[in-house]
Amino acid sequence: QVQLVESGGGLVQAGGSLRLSCAASGRTFSSYAMGWFRRAPGKEQKFVAAISGSGGITYYVDSVKGRFTISRDNAENTVYLQMNSLKPEDTAVYYCATTYVTSSTYYYTKRSDYGYWGQGTQVTVSS
Repeated sequence: QVQLVESGGGLVQAGGSLRLSCAASGRTFSSYAMGWFRRAPGKEQKFVAAISGSGGITYYVDSVKGRFTISRDNAENTVYLQMNSLKPEDTAVYYCATTYVTSSTYYYTKRSDYGYWGQGTQVTVSS
């Protein structure tokens, strides 16, 4: 059974940094792409960043490019989201997810491509 557990959320002032972690278990981690999504209060869940199974390819939504970095440690079965220069509009519950199909050299941006989700971790950025 695939399980994803996020951690690292919290309260931070604008301009600060946080690093989210997502620990995965239940299958061969490096064979699958990973993604981060977020849901702001009163809004729908949206894509933030994705990384291929090998870690060699990454993709970001425009609003976080240059501020967020997605990475993975396949030996530790963990994916990270380093968030710098945080803004109040980054406030949301952040979810990690992994794909249904193997994808060592590709990434995915649609919610429908992801079959397994973590429980989410709250990130609050104060102004």
